[in-house]
Amino acid sequence: MLRSLAALCVLATAAFAVPAQEKRIHHQADLSDHAHDDSGGFQYDHEAFLGKEEAKTFDQLTPEESKDKLAKIVERIDMDKDGYISHAELHHWIKHRQRRYIEENVNKHWKDYDKNQDGKIGWEEYKNTTYGNYLDDEFDDLDNKATYKSMLTRDERRFKTADRDADGIATREEFTAFLHPEEYDHMKDVVVQETVEDIDKNGDGKINLEEYIGDMYTSEDGGGEPDWVQTEKKQFSEFRDVNKDGYLDADEVAHWILPGEVDHADNEAKHLIYETDTDKDQKITKKEILANWNMFVGSQATNYGEDLTKRHDEL
Repeated sequence: MLRSLAALCVLATAAFAVPAQEKRIHHQADLSDHAHDDSGGFQYDHEAFLGKEEAKTFDQLTPEESKDKLAKIVERIDMDKDGYISHAELHHWIKHRQRRYIEENVNKHWKDYDKNQDGKIGWEEYKNTTYGNYLDDEFDDLDNKATYKSMLTRDERRFKTADRDADGIATREEFTAFLHPEEYDHMKDVVVQETVEDIDKNGDGKINLEEYIGDMYTSEDGGGEPDWVQTEKKQFSEFRDVNKDGYLDADEVAHWILPGEVDHADNEAKHLIYETDTDKDQKITKKEILANWNMFVGSQATNYGEDLTKRHDEL
């Protein structure tokens, strides 16, 4: 496990030539790789509603099979069982489907850490599994002792922040927040603090221009700076350093790496309801959804029709 952690450190260091906006900024993942253009088909809507992988499975079903599965999905979305799908329920569903990759990542790690198989992961379980016997001698046998001590401190701080009830034990949701803090509002201060610590080389708790550029670029002897480095210097002075004091403080770092973005899941929920809500009561029924089923899910027939459209456009 320690070797894996060391490899991550090496990879992070090796990424010095990656521009900051790609390396540090936490963007929302796109709902689909397709353009959102209903006139050319509903692939965007299918992937947004089902998730990219599940949308592919529906494309292999007959229309009848797709509609049957969609009817069952509608029942799952209707959490209060009132016979209607509200905007809040549809929004929650789309967000849930888009987070499946996160859930799969958590599931992959869960068994490694839940040693007593009680459905929870204690801090001691995580610490002992990750750092093991090296804890006894405080990493004295390791060349990069300071790095591992720092990683342990950071892990403990992050774990305690994710552990909302402060009982020293993480539920699955809390462990998800620990592994993917950028997905949770209450973890954002930790994301910002860790970013500052990564970049702040002189330990003053803020980031100057040299540290900012050094995080993504290391100059080579005799080589000129790439144009994008000059662009990043301008970004730092004109946009990132809001108060113009020559440094990025925690608030400025938060504004940089956690930009406020459009909620694509919210927009898609509104779009699906608008296109499906025939009686305009701002909510949709199973009957309304099944009447407009091919906007929500694909099938062999819709997939074939989209292929024909593409071929026609290419002629």
